[in-house]
Amino acid sequence: MSTETAPATDHVDTAHDDHPPHLQHHFVSSEQQFDSAKLGMWLFLVTEILLFSALFVAYAVYRNWNPVAFVEASATLDWQLGFVNTLVLLTSSFTVALSIHYIQKNDVQKSVISLLSTLALAGVFLVVKYFEYMAKFEVGIFPGEAFNPTGSYEYLAAIQYVPQFFSIYFVMTGIHGVHVLIGMGLIAWMASRAYRGHFSDEYYTPIELTGLYWHIVDIVWIFLFPLLYLV
Repeated sequence: MSTETAPATDHVDTAHDDHPPHLQHHFVSSEQQFDSAKLGMWLFLVTEILLFSALFVAYAVYRNWNPVAFVEASATLDWQLGFVNTLVLLTSSFTVALSIHYIQKNDVQKSVISLLSTLALAGVFLVVKYFEYMAKFEVGIFPGEAFNPTGSYEYLAAIQYVPQFFSIYFVMTGIHGVHVLIGMGLIAWMASRAYRGHFSDEYYTPIELTGLYWHIVDIVWIFLFPLLYLV
């Protein structure tokens, strides 16, 4: 007697059916995904810290070799504008921290406002930096071989190794400015996504990682300001 076998049915994997939309299939929980993303961000930030550390070491070496030239050149920088920019970035660190706090409370509107405030403050920083750069370019203070001070700054041409200071100044602040621009792009993207409802108290990892990046950008400036403007 022949027996009929039931037709085979396709196996349907329902293991991830109850996962929230933000959870990638290769993670078992939101906590694991967050920890992995945060570790990845920290690894990236370590490379950024190494980059600026190399620049700080170069500054320290050249300053040790040529202290008089560095003191004379540093005195030509506007420490008041540098101080204003320091306050601006410190305030922006506070507003980006607020954006994380508010999204954790599921207050999307205030989180977006905080992100936009951070974006505006970053813009202020770059505008101030633009005027600083232009003030130097107008009197012939450029990096490298283009260094040719004129007017009241003409005396700098007679001081050996002053061009080294300004080359380091423009490189360090220029690279930092590029990081500010990148941060502004990320912050604008986070504000757009938050406004469209992509984040909540259950999922805000991208905002927190963007905030972490922004804090590092601010910390780098906290070191740049006294080294270039005050010491």
